Amino acid sequence: MEQPFVFGVPAEDTYFIGREKESARLESNFKYGVNTVLMSPRRWGKTSLVKRVAGRANINERIIIQMDIFACRSEYDFYNTFSSVILKQTASKVEEWYELAKGFIERLIPKLSVSPEPGAEYSVSLGITPKTHSPQEVLSLPEIIAERKKCELVICIDEFQQVGEFPNSLEVQKRLRGVWQHQKHVSYCLYGSKLHMMTKLFLKKSYPFYKFGEVLNLEPIPLQTWTPYIQGRFKTFGKQIDEVFVKRICETVDYQASYVQQLAYSVLLLSGDDVTEESFGRAVDDLLAQNSNAFIEQTQSLTTYQLNFLRAIMDGVSSGFGEASVRDQYNLGSASNITRLKQSMIDKELVEFTPEGIILGDPVLKLWLKRLFTL
Repeated sequence: MEQPFVFGVPAEDTYFIGREKESARLESNFKYGVNTVLMSPRRWGKTSLVKRVAGRANINERIIIQMDIFACRSEYDFYNTFSSVILKQTASKVEEWYELAKGFIERLIPKLSVSPEPGAEYSVSLGITPKTHSPQEVLSLPEIIAERKKCELVICIDEFQQVGEFPNSLEVQKRLRGVWQHQKHVSYCLYGSKLHMMTKLFLKKSYPFYKFGEVLNLEPIPLQTWTPYIQGRFKTFGKQIDEVFVKRICETVDYQASYVQQLAYSVLLLSGDDVTEESFGRAVDDLLAQNSNAFIEQTQSLTTYQLNFLRAIMDGVSSGFGEASVRDQYNLGSASNITRLKQSMIDKELVEFTPEGIILGDPVLKLWLKRLFTL
């Protein structure tokens, strides 16, 4: 069944719009084996972009591997996911999987689950531990497979910021880069949803992944791209939306792609043949209601100081939090408390550092808090 808009999942096919420049650049990087780091705030469509380009660039001589390591909490969690996904996505059938895995799994008893249905997916559990394989062995696996299959591999790793959270993270990063930078037939595309952690991993000179590859910064999809898309989707479902309301949708959620689609969907559902001020207002209320449980979970344990810090940001304060006048006005505590407040807000993914200062990264959370603070 055709959907008016998609959100919460990667945008594909007709739902993927814009990004022509970024798509062309990323496809070239895949083609020529250039390592890429995708940087942007969350909900700007990094995963959608990678899936889109992977679908175009995946050919017999080049295999694009995609994995998500959000669930990985340690170095060997990562190695198990890394190796099992690579083995699975480079094999077209179970028999080839066993052939590719020869040698690598000789010290293991892998668990392979195969559905009886023709062409169905199979799952692999390797159980790699420090006793069975060294990091060097695991990280060298893609190069070995690429040489054996006489092809190039591009390994795309989503939520790569998790590596920065591992115990002994710096040592893990050194091991990864130490192996990956010497591979001749394998390149990497690394991206994640926590911008502050990705920035630290790839843009700080003291970190192992500094200058690992080309940093590709995603910009917001512009209004001139959103307008024909949103108006076209409304027309497909027998409704109309004026460009003024398209602009309102985009500006309300700071052009964050997933939220644009989600708000556009609410506007479409809650409007008659045409969008009105009243139906647009109800759609914004609906968007806030849909996300309120998540926002309550994010904020219910905040201290008074932390809530006051958010209130200051809501009032337009983006820097100078340590100044006595700001601390006194918003009751932020001592000057030494400001550093702890900033770090706690970053750790909770409530704020982001930008060249303009500290901001709330989630525009819908910002709307929700604004209403909360005015109650």
